[in-house]
Amino acid sequence: MQKTESLKKTADFQLVYKTGKSYADKNIVVYLRENQTDMNRLGISVSKKVGNSIVRHRFARLVREVYRLHENIFNSGLDIVVVARSRAKDASYFDIEKSFLYLAEKSHLRKNDEVQDEENTDITD
Repeated sequence: MQKTESLKKTADFQLVYKTGKSYADKNIVVYLRENQTDMNRLGISVSKKVGNSIVRHRFARLVREVYRLHENIFNSGLDIVVVARSRAKDASYFDIEKSFLYLAEKSHLRKNDEVQDEENTDITD
């Protein structure tokens, strides 16, 4: 399993916003930028406009959990910033997961693993 750190400094977030690529759907926006290391750094940004601290921390926990569970399918060496949209406050875990995985595929964040072609094992009589 690869190691992941958190983005903490404002300058790091700004660098990803300015020089990275962005991908969005109705719940979240994902910014990606290569970081020249062999590990990913994950940052989560939730505005006060989205909700109170309980709502904001819930969103952050959901994103961290989605990332943790699917960490092995992502390329390494990236700075990833996930920004909540206002609709994310009412989103369930499965909505956030669906959005994150959709944007990961759209942005080529997912590894280009060979598709495991399962041979046809049906036995015909």
